[in-house]
Amino acid sequence: MLTIPRRPEDLIRGAIEVGTVQTLYQRLVQVIDHPLSSAADVGRVISEDPGLTARLLRLVNSPIYGFPSRIDTVSQAISIVGMTQLRDLAIGTSFIRLFANVPPELADMDSFWRHSIACGLAARQLAANRREANVERFFVAGLLHDIGRPIIFTKAPAEAATAMRQARETRRPLFEIEHQVLGFHHGAVGAALLERWRLPGMLVDSAAWHHAPRLATRFPIEATVVHVADVFANGLGLGSSGESNVPTFEPGAWDSLDLSTSILPGLFKQVEIQFVHAVNAIMGPEP
Repeated sequence: MLTIPRRPEDLIRGAIEVGTVQTLYQRLVQVIDHPLSSAADVGRVISEDPGLTARLLRLVNSPIYGFPSRIDTVSQAISIVGMTQLRDLAIGTSFIRLFANVPPELADMDSFWRHSIACGLAARQLAANRREANVERFFVAGLLHDIGRPIIFTKAPAEAATAMRQARETRRPLFEIEHQVLGFHHGAVGAALLERWRLPGMLVDSAAWHHAPRLATRFPIEATVVHVADVFANGLGLGSSGESNVPTFEPGAWDSLDLSTSILPGLFKQVEIQFVHAVNAIMGPEP
């Protein structure tokens, strides 16, 4: 008999070590908000983590950004990309090292993060086409949209296995079956974690509502962008977060972005080109 948690908060309790990403984010916010802080000050905080430093430098030196000359230090990256933008990238890529204890029979975490990266890239491209400010926040929102799923895999493996089996057998979306089995789905779990860690509300809402962006009241455009990007990433087959079927668009979601379908061939091409470079940068070996 399955033991079903009553609330998303029940799953995140002790799910992963609190203090890792949360502490990094709070330190970066404190430094960035200080009126006398410089790029070097922010760079010193990030540079305390050699693995994070390596990931960020690989990412900003990749063709995704296309800078004409090599960037060798975090301070230099900040001066070019921006403090807030690099902070968001630092937080997002720091999650890659978490969830090493997910049962392999439930999920291939390499494939999970590949899907997450593809969703982030698609969200970034959509945001760029909308001429949104700080497109990196959309990349991070896409990267973290499914962050609740490995928590379910870890804390409720029996329920996760049941949901995945039923989704395959019925060909219904996995998030719907999660809700049926647990009483909530991975979006609520991810939002509970991000909110507990006091990460930006835009990331919380994008995780919570990426399957139902019409319900997002604070950040509807961000949630809709991630929703559309998630469908694209699944359709392109770039990794998998456990979903066996390509989800469908929520009615009106695409139209609400006010974008022409003529951008789609170029967008898909860019995502596929950038995908290899982003995976190598973010998931490459630690120094």
